[in-house]
Amino acid sequence: MKMANFEELAQAVLDGDETKVVEITKSLLSSGVDPMEVINKGLMAGMDKVGVLFKNNEMFVPEVLMSADAMKAGMEVIKEAAQQGAEVPSLGTVVMGTVEGDLHDIGKNLVNMMLETNGFKVHDLGVDVKTDQFIEAVKQHQANILGMSALLTTTMLNMKTVIDALAAAGLRDKVKVVVGGAPISQKFADEIGADGYAPDAGAAVELCKRLLGK
Repeated sequence: MKMANFEELAQAVLDGDETKVVEITKSLLSSGVDPMEVINKGLMAGMDKVGVLFKNNEMFVPEVLMSADAMKAGMEVIKEAAQQGAEVPSLGTVVMGTVEGDLHDIGKNLVNMMLETNGFKVHDLGVDVKTDQFIEAVKQHQANILGMSALLTTTMLNMKTVIDALAAAGLRDKVKVVVGGAPISQKFADEIGADGYAPDAGAAVELCKRLLGK
């Protein structure tokens, strides 16, 4: 069998083919390819294509989630290899959650996955996250970044509540705050004192890298 290449891996992610993704990832790692190359040139390259197609309405949420699951399967292989000695460096620690009163998580989950595959350590608090839960998690994990998501105009103001609580707890200057979700805009992010806003998962990764100087 010829050695698998990055293009085949990217295509397998695009196709949402978990079995093939696992097979090719293992093949590349066993051939001595650097794990970060497998992530960036294979798994991430596939998700980049997914992101473009999704943006252009040529791919829809169920297919995106299949691709995301395939990519996660590849990442699991790499994580197992890392535990056996192959180093996967961390760019920073992110605490992520959907604000109190809001139960939407598809966008947040896509952002988490993209951050993880780019080398960030992500602690996902889930949905309907109360202010004190965000504060505790930032303290506990010594987060570099706090990410908040909202899909309802009625819940988006809870983002400001969390930012105010960070300031009251003396943590505001220790963590960068990024926000996102359908009703959120750069203007709103500026108004509530967030450090950044991202309209989609790809932009969220770039924003987090930029905020941490990566």
